Amino acid sequence: MSKKIWHLCKAEEISPGTVKQIELHDASSEAFALFNLGGVFHLTEDTCTHGFASLSQGTLDDHIIICPLHGGAFDILTGKAYEAPCTLPIKKYRVWREGEDVVSDLSVIEQPAE
Repeated sequence: MSKKIWHLCKAEEISPGTVKQIELHDASSEAFALFNLGGVFHLTEDTCTHGFASLSQGTLDDHIIICPLHGGAFDILTGKAYEAPCTLPIKKYRVWREGEDVVSDLSVIEQPAE
């Protein structure tokens, strides 16, 4: 059985170097954060693992998202906590372009063991 493909947005809706909150009410009660890093899209959970703040409301510095609540940070490329007080990683999900659309099947990308 194949997984459902979710339409997240049109690629033109999210400029390079920005983040957009994505809510898929039929898929999850949690929001997602969609990042455009130089034309490459990354999808993570939107909630900080430390303080329950929306990462899409944070500051994006290259491939690091800084949480707006306590200033902790995550590496978008890996999902790993980058700066205290964050210690737990955020989930990353498969995401890709289909034509002008950004889509995902919401499969979690497993993080390599340290």
